[in-house]
Amino acid sequence: MRAKTIHLSLFAVLFAACAAQAQNYPSKPVRIVIPFPPGNTVDVMSRLIAPKLTERLGQTVIVDNRVGANGQIGMEFGARAAPDGYTLTAGQGGSMVVMPHTYKKLSYDPLRDYTLITVSTTNFLGMVVHPSVPFKSARDLINFARANPGRISFGSNGEGAFTHLAVESLRLMSGFTYTHVPYKGSAQLTTDLLGGHIDAAMAGITGLTPMVRSGKLRLLAISSLKRQPSFEGVPTIAETVPGYESGGWFGYVAPAGTPRDIVNLLNAEINRAMSLPDVKEKLNAAGLIVLNESPEYFATLLKNDYAKYAKLVRDIKFEPQ
Repeated sequence: MRAKTIHLSLFAVLFAACAAQAQNYPSKPVRIVIPFPPGNTVDVMSRLIAPKLTERLGQTVIVDNRVGANGQIGMEFGARAAPDGYTLTAGQGGSMVVMPHTYKKLSYDPLRDYTLITVSTTNFLGMVVHPSVPFKSARDLINFARANPGRISFGSNGEGAFTHLAVESLRLMSGFTYTHVPYKGSAQLTTDLLGGHIDAAMAGITGLTPMVRSGKLRLLAISSLKRQPSFEGVPTIAETVPGYESGGWFGYVAPAGTPRDIVNLLNAEINRAMSLPDVKEKLNAAGLIVLNESPEYFATLLKNDYAKYAKLVRDIKFEPQ
């Protein structure tokens, strides 16, 4: 009986400490860890909202790029931080639902190591070609690839990368074959695509937008199910291959065990910042669709996409690297 009383007393003390911590939050600067280099989608997104959060929270919100190992260094740093709300990590679908199935071993567990705060935005991919390539539509490219197995080269960010799996999913659904050209990241992929060394790529629309609008690349179609107002007149791949959809999402997580009161506050403030007209306009122009969902929605999305990519990796018989 005495041991039970001591146990309950300790629990009460810990609960009271957590409640007091949440009530006084934040009392010092808050860090947002970006596992990717400056200019990445989550970096751009976070730098847009950091000043807005600083103003609302009354403490400086710092954007901290921790780059390396295809995002693993930053994701691990965020997972191992104290669960006190002062270290957030900008997560994305590739890191949280794709890499667990394409890597033999990760330095973090996306299902166990984080408290989910909000999934803020989603985007879609663009199927692009160099202007010298004769195709004017996704249908042109797919029909040629069906008739000429292996003749079309598709670049990706790497073996098992999100963009690689997007093309593999399209291959399974449309019955064409192609030559895969993997790169170590998007920089060299973009250079070779602009130089006409590869025929095509599927890549995040955010990074493609400036090159498409300047005429350096031709956008054949986008990977969302419906046409998007920000890319008026651009057809979807689903108009050629019914049901095809591929897109990423971006959100914020904290270390597992972060108090719910802090999570609720951060969810409300991040969602508010994303919805501000000047922020939303810039995000939409970059091809991002603002979601601003609850932690529960994020949990369901994470669970469903985790299972979706596990199946896709099995279906294409991909060997984890």
